[in-house]
Amino acid sequence: MAPPVKNAVRAAAAPTEEWSSQPEVTAAHPPKNAAGDGDRRPISTVLIIIAMQTEALPLVNKFHLSEDIDGSLFPKGVPWVRYHGIYKELHINLVWTGKDSILAGVDSIGTISASLVSYASIQALKPDLIINAGTAGGFKAKGACVADVYLVSNVAFHDRRIPIHVIFFCVNYLYGIGARQTFSTPNLIDELNLKVGKLSTGDSLDMSPQDEVLILANDAVVKDMEGAAVAYVADLLSVPAIFIKAVTNTVDGQKSIAEEFLQNLIAVCTTLAQTVSQVVDFISGVYQIIGIRKSTSVYRKLYINTDEYYILKIMYQFA
Repeated sequence: MAPPVKNAVRAAAAPTEEWSSQPEVTAAHPPKNAAGDGDRRPISTVLIIIAMQTEALPLVNKFHLSEDIDGSLFPKGVPWVRYHGIYKELHINLVWTGKDSILAGVDSIGTISASLVSYASIQALKPDLIINAGTAGGFKAKGACVADVYLVSNVAFHDRRIPIHVIFFCVNYLYGIGARQTFSTPNLIDELNLKVGKLSTGDSLDMSPQDEVLILANDAVVKDMEGAAVAYVADLLSVPAIFIKAVTNTVDGQKSIAEEFLQNLIAVCTTLAQTVSQVVDFISGVYQIIGIRKSTSVYRKLYINTDEYYILKIMYQFA
């Protein structure tokens, strides 16, 4: 996943690494007209990954998507549901993790379902871009309020504690916490006036004292149950991903987390859908010039309409 270029990242992306077959776009001086007609291509297929039906349906309606009733896309027996359609020349695939196959009516939330559905969807649909959209708890102390929508800058886990002390604490920190910086999209942020913040992911709606320590260490503004898992799989399979999270409740407020979550869920999901549709509208006018390193580094770069990084996305009206 991609931070702004820093020395450490430059070092990780050393020239000894294998490059893709696409033309190189150097960080400092990307060549003009770097990509030919074969390399300059529009984003065509967008995969939206969502954990709850209440989050999914407003987007299904907004994009006029149809449910895939064939059932052949995913393995037999899984509860995952795919909606699909064409919106402004984009192939939109919204995949919801579905209802638990044993506990009827319960959404398949959490990191395990998110990881599985992300992997299966990427393999089946070959998306150009992933959007993980969903609700989240926000931290009042960090300025988050109910109905705020955040574009996530960093993701990490807060409940994968592996207290094995080795050099640089790499087992616990690099693997357990799994901190990643997401693809940076400054023009998208400016255009839609989005809030930006760090996301911490765990498999519980509430927050234990141990979770709280790690969430604070992660410097998180919002907290969810899927984002870092989706980020891990997207990074593993080298698919660009962005994360849009709408605040249903304040984790550090006076109200019960569960009570406030349920009270605000439907209204906040409407707000979430509005923002996701604005993001998709923005993407529909964007061309992509590819120049990606094939690298073992977890960091890759996505900037919109800048001349400094490995992937450039340029809106038609700005080109």
